[in-house]
Parts: sequence; C-alpha cells; structure tokens
Amino acid sequence: MAEHSKPERRRRLSRPVVLAAAVALVDREGLAALTMRRLAADLGVEPMALYRYTDGKEGLLDGLVEAFFAEVNERLRTSVERARTDTASAAEPVWRTELRRVARAFACVVHAHPEVLPVVAVRPLSVPVARRPEPWLQLAEHVFAVLARAGFDDRAALTIYHTFVSWTLGCLLVDKRQVVDNPAEPDPVLRLGLHRLSAADYPRLRALVPRFVEYDDERELTDGLDSLLSRMPEAPLDAFYDRGTS
Repeated sequence: MAEHSKPERRRRLSRPVVLAAAVALVDREGLAALTMRRLAADLGVEPMALYRYTDGKEGLLDGLVEAFFAEVNERLRTSVERARTDTASAAEPVWRTELRRVARAFACVVHAHPEVLPVVAVRPLSVPVARRPEPWLQLAEHVFAVLARAGFDDRAALTIYHTFVSWTLGCLLVDKRQVVDNPAEPDPVLRLGLHRLSAADYPRLRALVPRFVEYDDERELTDGLDSLLSRMPEAPLDAFYDRGTS
C-alpha cells in the first residue's frame, strides 16, 4: 500500500499544488522553514520531484510572490464589491473606487499570509518588470488600465501608481505583532520589552510603542489612501465614465 500511495501523490503534483504547499508551510512556520527538503516532505515526495516545478529555494521565493498575487487577482475577480465600481457616486470617481477595492483585496491576502508579505514587498524588485510573475504583471496592468480609462496621461498614471503601491505596502508592513517581545507575558511593560529601553534615552519610544499594538492597519490603509488619492490630479474622463457610458 505504501509503495502504491507515493507514486499516486507524485502524479497529483503541479506547480499550483507545490506553491500552495509552500505558502501553507510559511504560514505555519515562517520563511526560515521553507526548504526544498521540508516542502518535499510535506508533499510526500522526494526533493528532486519538486525541481520539475521550481528551480530550488530561489524559485520557491519567486513562487510565493506568484501565488500571493494570483490569490489577490482571484479575490478581485470574485469580490462582491465588484458592483460598487459600477455604481460609484458622483463624489467618488470610478478609478478611486477601484483602487480602493484593489487595496482591500491586497490587504485581505496579506492578513491571510502575513509571513509572505516581506517577500512580496522586496522580491519583485530583484528582477526586471518583464521577468516578474504573471499574476504580478496582470495586477499592474489592471491598475494602469483603470487609470488609462479615467483619462490620465502616462506621467500622471505612474505618479498615482507609485503613490498607491508605496502607501499600500508601507501601511501593511507596519505590523503591530512586531512590537511584542514576549507574547506570554501578561505585564504590558514586559510583554512589549519596554524594560529593555532606557527611559532617559528613549522616552518617546517607551510612550508610543504601546500605541503600536492598537494600530488598525485596515482603517489606516483606507483613510490614508483616500487622503493621498484626493490630492492626485483630476481625471479628464472620469465624469464621462461616472455617467455609465463606458
């Protein structure tokens, strides 16, 4: 029975299956646990079987980015908020509503896979745009298409895109869990490790670190994004699309 089950599991392998297992491993145990050997063990195969789907540890890291953005795109495709982009009020330009929807979908996937976010934030920067994972390209293309339909020229579209990406990533990278030094400690000072900071040298940090724990990234994400996007140039064609003639 054991001899028969192993080949059966091998035949079910595919790149999406391998990447899903990699994401699940990182979710459970962090990035340090992700190795070809450990992933193969989780899948019940020999490590060499994985090289058909990824070219080693570096390929797995790229695969995490691919899987992450694929999940964002799937969430956008199936989101119940889709209809809101068709019924935006005159006070809410269509392009701004859609960027908020993208940000929320991105945040939902971050909350599902917080250990993957550092890779998502920096890994794409290590390769040229044309060599980044297809789901990343698809999402970027979607954002630029939204801005193009609103009538923004290339320069304005790039400004809005960079502002949007910088704020969304930066906001979500401020993770309140990072300020907890000892989760099992009930005393707030000891739990946050404030006893390690000199009150004379770091008075403001000691006062503000407890506030980090109360940080609401979803509220900060949407409020900050609205504030930033309201300062962007007016969209030449947005009124046309708001009338539903698109």
